[in-house]
Amino acid sequence: MDDLLRLDERLNADQRLIRDTVSSFVSDRVLPYVGDWFEEGVFPARELAPALGSLGLLGMHLEGYGCAGTDATSYGVACRELEAADSGLRSFVSVQGSLAMYPIWRYGSDEQKEEWLPRMSAGEAIGCFGLTEPDHGSDPANMRTYAKKDGSDWILNGSKMWITNGSIADVAVVWAQTDEGIRGFVVPTSSPGFSAPEIHKKLSLRASVTSSLYFDDLRLPASAVLPGVAGLKGPLSCLSEARFGIVWGVVGAARACLEAAVEYAKTRVQFDKPIGAFQLTQEKLAWMYVGVAQAGLTALHLGELKDAGRLEPRQISFGKLANVRAALDIARQARSILGGNGITLEYPVIRHMNNLESVLTYEGTQEIHTLVLGEALTGIAAYR
Repeated sequence: MDDLLRLDERLNADQRLIRDTVSSFVSDRVLPYVGDWFEEGVFPARELAPALGSLGLLGMHLEGYGCAGTDATSYGVACRELEAADSGLRSFVSVQGSLAMYPIWRYGSDEQKEEWLPRMSAGEAIGCFGLTEPDHGSDPANMRTYAKKDGSDWILNGSKMWITNGSIADVAVVWAQTDEGIRGFVVPTSSPGFSAPEIHKKLSLRASVTSSLYFDDLRLPASAVLPGVAGLKGPLSCLSEARFGIVWGVVGAARACLEAAVEYAKTRVQFDKPIGAFQLTQEKLAWMYVGVAQAGLTALHLGELKDAGRLEPRQISFGKLANVRAALDIARQARSILGGNGITLEYPVIRHMNNLESVLTYEGTQEIHTLVLGEALTGIAAYR
C-alpha cells in the first residue's frame, strides 16, 4: 500500500534497514502460522526468542551486554513491523526488552546485569514483569505483594496477574511493598515458592503467554533487590518504555487491517463491480488511512522527542490513548468491509481487532491515560 504522506522518508537508512529486516522476518517466520497459533492459543516463544535475539531485537534500545544500542525511533519501527504481524509478538519483544531487561539495565547491580542481560538479549533467557495484581491494576501503589526482611534475606509473598511470558520466564522482575517502600526484585523462576500457572480461555492475545504469578514464602538473597530505585518511579519508568513501543506497534496493526480491507475491496465483487468502487466503501477506506497516517505521525514525533531526550510520560499517554483508539476503530471498520469473511482467521482483521481490545486496557487503561491528559490540562489530579 502506498505511503501517501511519505512518512517513512523521514526514517534514516539504519531505521529503514530495521524496518525491512523485521518485515521480512515476520513474513517468513510468523505470518504463515500466526492464525493457527491464535486459534490454538499457543506462542512458540522458545523457538522465536533466539531468532529475535540474533536479529538484535531483544533489548535493542539498550547499550552493552550484547544489546544493539539502537535509537528510540528504530525500536519503534521494529515494534510497528512486529505488531503488523500480531500484538502478541510485539508484546513478547516489548516485555522482554522494556519491562524485564530495562529495569535490570537501569536499576540493577553489575552482578544482576552480567548474570541476566547477555542471555536475555540473545533470547537464551526469557523475562517477565510482575506489577499488576488481581485486585490492583490501575492503582499499583496499593499492591499487596510484600517482601519482608529475614536477616539479610527477603521473604516474598503475594500474587500478580495478567503477566505476559510468566509461565515461560526464566526470571521475573517483581515489584513488592516493603518496610522501606516499593522495591523491585530479580526473581529466578526456579526459586522454591514461585509458581506461574498460565491463564486460558482468552479471546484476545491468544498468540501470547499470559499467566498469574504466586509467591509463597519465596526466599531471596539481599542481592536480588534492584539497588538503583525505590518507590513507584521504578515500575512506572519501565511502563513508559513499554508504552512507547505500543504507540508504534498499534500503527502496524492498524496498517495491516487497512491493507486487508483495501485488497478485499478491490477483489470482492457485488452488484457486478468491486465493492471498492462504491462511495460508502471508499469513504471508510479514506478515513481509515487518515487514522493510520495520523497515528504514524504521532509515533514519529514521539520518537524524535525520545531520541532528543525530551519525551515526557504525559506525551506517551497521549500517544497510547490516541493511537490505540485509532487502531481499534480502523480494525472495526475493516471488519465491516470484509463482512462475514472479517470474522475468520483466513484474514488478519478479527485477530487484530480482538488483540487491540487488550492493548486498549493493558499498560494503562484508556481511562487512566485520559486522566493523565486531564491533569496536564487542568493541573487537577482526578484519579481518586
